[in-house]
Amino acid sequence: MIRPFSAARLPKVALFIAGLFTAVPAHATPVLVVDTASRQVLYQEDAGVPWYPASTTKLMTALVVFEALRAGEVTLTTPVMMTRNATKQAFLESGLTFGRTMTLEDALFAALTASANDVAVALAEAVASDEAAFVARMNTDAARLGMTGTHFASPNGLFNRSNVTTARDLAILGMEVDRAFPEYSRFFQATSVTIDGKEIKSNNALLTHFSGTIGMKTGFLCASGRNYVGLATRNAQRMMIILLGATTERERDERSAYYLTQAFEGRLAAAGRVDDIQNRPEIAPQDMRIRLCTDKSAAYEAEREALYPMGLPGQETYLRDQIPAQVHVIQTWPSDTAVDVPVPIRRPSQPSTLPE
Repeated sequence: MIRPFSAARLPKVALFIAGLFTAVPAHATPVLVVDTASRQVLYQEDAGVPWYPASTTKLMTALVVFEALRAGEVTLTTPVMMTRNATKQAFLESGLTFGRTMTLEDALFAALTASANDVAVALAEAVASDEAAFVARMNTDAARLGMTGTHFASPNGLFNRSNVTTARDLAILGMEVDRAFPEYSRFFQATSVTIDGKEIKSNNALLTHFSGTIGMKTGFLCASGRNYVGLATRNAQRMMIILLGATTERERDERSAYYLTQAFEGRLAAAGRVDDIQNRPEIAPQDMRIRLCTDKSAAYEAEREALYPMGLPGQETYLRDQIPAQVHVIQTWPSDTAVDVPVPIRRPSQPSTLPE
């Protein structure tokens, strides 16, 4: 039976759980709360443990694009065309086909609000000479920011064992995007987009149910669980929550809102700067697929509901607000320059020894 949830007792519960996670790293799911003005850590569990970022990767994609805009390499009206490489990406919710084109501004909304994996790649190819060159920029920026536990393998965060990060590094990334490019904050605040009439909603429920939320990015893979980089402001305070590996959207959303509530109410004590958290490269990232995407998932979900019952029937919720939706409309057009010609294969100079 689930015990009645009480906000007053959760910090002790959370500390106890954190102790269990320290003793048994296999069950760790990182959490980090940061006051962005002071960079002070207000709460953390395993914030330096490697994790698969999933679509929170797109925060770095956004940073690289914002830098290219500031440098004058591209503009918000630069055409972004769906290439063959872009249309080969998995989970193509956008429904866009080869040659369809939109403005760079709309591509940012599609990649960040709708989390469109194909558009993220097309955006990268519009900014750099190719996807690989764009990913190199992502990793250069990660090194510049001191994201010592991070390596990016794509602009969209689809599963790749070398695409890893930590809660610490995502907080540093999120704060840099917010600090350096306040003029582009609107790209993180839309609650849905329509692409040629097809609506795709953001998975960030806090935008419509937790007042003061101003971003930033959700992410999900079976391997990573449900991730969140959130940013909210109340009473001149600006707080960031990083939550990785949540089991359900309810758990991710409610826990994020809970920690932000605690932070804004002054219930969390500062415990050093986020930059001083030590990343743990000696630990391999967890693969959550067995727990989340197999026949074992029901039992694991029940365990997590017992730990984090907020928002379940009869339990307290931290998503109490009703905030109007912000919908961004995208219209695409066919490119006049799209050419679908296969690249000729060079004839080998000597007979091939490969098996046929």
